[in-house]
Amino acid sequence: MEIAGDTAMWTRPDTGDCPVSYPAPTYSAVAGIFKAVAWGPAIEVVPFRCEICEPLHFHNYATNYNGPLKKGGKEGAYQFFATVLTDVCYRLYAYVYPARNKSNLPKKSLEWDRKTTSPGHAYAAIFERRLKRGQWFVQPCLGWKEFTPSYCGPFRDNTKVQKNINTVLPSMLREVFPDGYNSQPRFTYDQNVKIEKGILEYGIKAREICHD
Repeated sequence: MEIAGDTAMWTRPDTGDCPVSYPAPTYSAVAGIFKAVAWGPAIEVVPFRCEICEPLHFHNYATNYNGPLKKGGKEGAYQFFATVLTDVCYRLYAYVYPARNKSNLPKKSLEWDRKTTSPGHAYAAIFERRLKRGQWFVQPCLGWKEFTPSYCGPFRDNTKVQKNINTVLPSMLREVFPDGYNSQPRFTYDQNVKIEKGILEYGIKAREICHD
């Protein structure tokens, strides 16, 4: 799928209370974008590639922040500064597999999983149909929820990969919930992540390799 927009924020956890964006979405952010189109706890979305299709432009961004609980009123509010990306476009790739850990799945998901001959293929067909129609489970976003896309759909013919982008990220957040649906948070990271000729390969770990 392809996604583009005016502003994006892929937060680097190591940048503290004035966050800075990664140049490309994290593994979990890509999975979240796919799930925004068609979500189901009985499947796993495994991203494997991101292509950067616009030059990287970083921009200072300020917003009013009222804390994680978002209490009403102006008390405690303060200006929140960040370094975001502007005018972004990405091509995203992912595999879809049936969920391996089904212990926490809701009853309806277990029934769907049991009745469906090939859950991964079924999900892929549903996803492609919804993507072409512009239907979402939730509104896709470019990191922060206020950064909605100007385009989200199938690949466009005039989109080109920025082959002059080459960099190495010493550390990049991978997942916050690596243990699947309804699990506890557990931050995982990839080290020395390379972006070569505008392409980021996430790499598939052994635990993510399965067959439908």
